[in-house]
Amino acid sequence: MAVSSSTATLFPRKLAVALLALLACAFAGNHIAARIAFDDNTGVLLAILCRSGITFLVLASLLLWQRQPLGLPSGTRRWQLLLGLLIATQSLCLYSAVARIPVALALLVGNTFPMLLALLTWALGGARPSGRTVLFMGLILSGLVLALDVPGHLGASHGANPQWASGVGLAFGAACVFACALWITDHKLASVRGPVRSLLTLLIVFSSMLLAGVSGVMPSGLSLPGSSSGWLALASLVVLYGIAFSLLFVCVPRLNMAQNAPVMNVEPIATLVLGWALLEQQLNTLQLLGGAVVVCGIVLLTYRRP
Repeated sequence: MAVSSSTATLFPRKLAVALLALLACAFAGNHIAARIAFDDNTGVLLAILCRSGITFLVLASLLLWQRQPLGLPSGTRRWQLLLGLLIATQSLCLYSAVARIPVALALLVGNTFPMLLALLTWALGGARPSGRTVLFMGLILSGLVLALDVPGHLGASHGANPQWASGVGLAFGAACVFACALWITDHKLASVRGPVRSLLTLLIVFSSMLLAGVSGVMPSGLSLPGSSSGWLALASLVVLYGIAFSLLFVCVPRLNMAQNAPVMNVEPIATLVLGWALLEQQLNTLQLLGGAVVVCGIVLLTYRRP
């Protein structure tokens, strides 16, 4: 950003929390719009291509207006490239999951990345998770078992819901990849300024999706929407994501993320409400209870005392 978090004037706590909750709802709306677009035969690659391309143009304009340098420190280029490819993979996996299973479930699984990041950091020589962390990890896993209705799906007849396993697997893959991306950001790209890292990551995501589309790796990846409702959904996801990402990009130095970041976990809850209202995707009582347990576990896991 133009101002570092150490020198920027922080927003009042209530304003910061309200803004983060609003941004989380915008990200949730982006995923709901994506599901509507996918149901209208929109290609997953096309959705990510439009989303990353428009957001890249917005952020590039902001950086040019602020006249910020775009150079990378020595030795960070390959890590920046890897980060961009990981975020591209995460976007592809998560959107593919959204196209297969209820959107709220896809996000619940995808939002387990803080737990995976703690385990990855430990595996790569970092601090061992504390007893408190292990307890919350167990809470998250228990909640996921209920939210995903694992016993019900395992006991169902073969092929009753062929999309369930692949959707859950893709969402979990998105969480794993995102955890790796965050580890690289913290340990290999700490010297790269946030605005430059964000801009280059979006550029790599856009380029990789374009390459995947024209190469035919995903034959229907660039399929156009089949009706006006699909085009409207595609435009909505681009606008919602672009506004939310850009606002977060501009305001993060003033949001005291170390204390307020757990507020962003309202996204799965907002997705659940929007999915019920707009997509008629409903979860049973045990699934709702499991989802609440997962969200509470993630909030407790990521909360840091001021």
